[in-house]
Amino acid sequence: MGLMSFIKKQFIDIIQWTEDSDGTLAWRFPMAEMEIQYGASLTVRESQMAVFVNEGKIADVFGPGMYKLTTQTIPVLTYLKNWDKLFESPFKSDVYFFSTRQQVDQKWGTPQPITIRDKDFGAVRLRAFGNYSFRVADPKLFHTEISGTRDTYGVGDLDGQLRGLVLQNISNAIASSGIPFLDLASNQLMFAKALSEQLAPEFSKIGLKLEGMTVQNVSLPEELQKIMDQKIGMGMVGNDMGKFMQYQTAQAIPKFAEGGGDGGGIAGSAMGLGAGVALGQVMAQNLSAGLQGVANQAAATVVKPDDVMATLEKLGDLKTKGILTQEEFDLKKAELLKKLV
Repeated sequence: MGLMSFIKKQFIDIIQWTEDSDGTLAWRFPMAEMEIQYGASLTVRESQMAVFVNEGKIADVFGPGMYKLTTQTIPVLTYLKNWDKLFESPFKSDVYFFSTRQQVDQKWGTPQPITIRDKDFGAVRLRAFGNYSFRVADPKLFHTEISGTRDTYGVGDLDGQLRGLVLQNISNAIASSGIPFLDLASNQLMFAKALSEQLAPEFSKIGLKLEGMTVQNVSLPEELQKIMDQKIGMGMVGNDMGKFMQYQTAQAIPKFAEGGGDGGGIAGSAMGLGAGVALGQVMAQNLSAGLQGVANQAAATVVKPDDVMATLEKLGDLKTKGILTQEEFDLKKAELLKKLV
């Protein structure tokens, strides 16, 4: 190399990155035809990491601090280059900086309702949205799997892939949590925790750490939303479905009276949810207990024939409406007729 060519050759003696905007995950230090001066200064600020790549191979990784680049501070690169300990010449190497600070308020949501499976309700369609935050935790892995040799790689470039990961794992999160869907839907913190536990390993596969996950809204089919509203209103049910059905019965009885026994209304809705059978059982038990009390009270008092006939007519109406079975009606009828003997 001639003297003039050597004089014209440019050397880099300071390597650093001052982030001038938000949303950049990876940035390649501009090299052009310049070479890094032996003994140059490398400054890696807090919330940053730097990676040296030589001929396509990742060499040294630097955390926050100030470094003087010598064969002692870049040992892997020294080994790759087969430099001896007296090496003091300029060298070429790509240097990538990575932002390791949290990228907050990243949005996720279900553009269309998604179908999940639940042990209580079978297939359920829902829509949900929220936000999450993450950071680059393993720049070496992130460079290899995601950012590559691009000059810059931003959060926007990764947004679609991360949204897809969230949607892909919602069903698995609900299934692996072992928590009934209705409980998850009524407790957004619990839902977010289940989703976060499912997603964390998926993020780590590409060098990221999931720092936070929120579920801000869950939209359910109307019939499930009604059940969830009722369950929240009770405030004491937990996982006791028996108490829940008793609560439903208490709400349903006035509507039965208003509907005059019509097969539609609340009964039809309950049947549509697969809860009608349980509802009928609870009502029959309550009616049976009530009628038993009436019969016991009648045994202790004088029973008038007109009262017995009126009670039989009421029981007949309940049987006609399907609230009492024929067997239950016959049993009560026999008990009342004994009072006339």
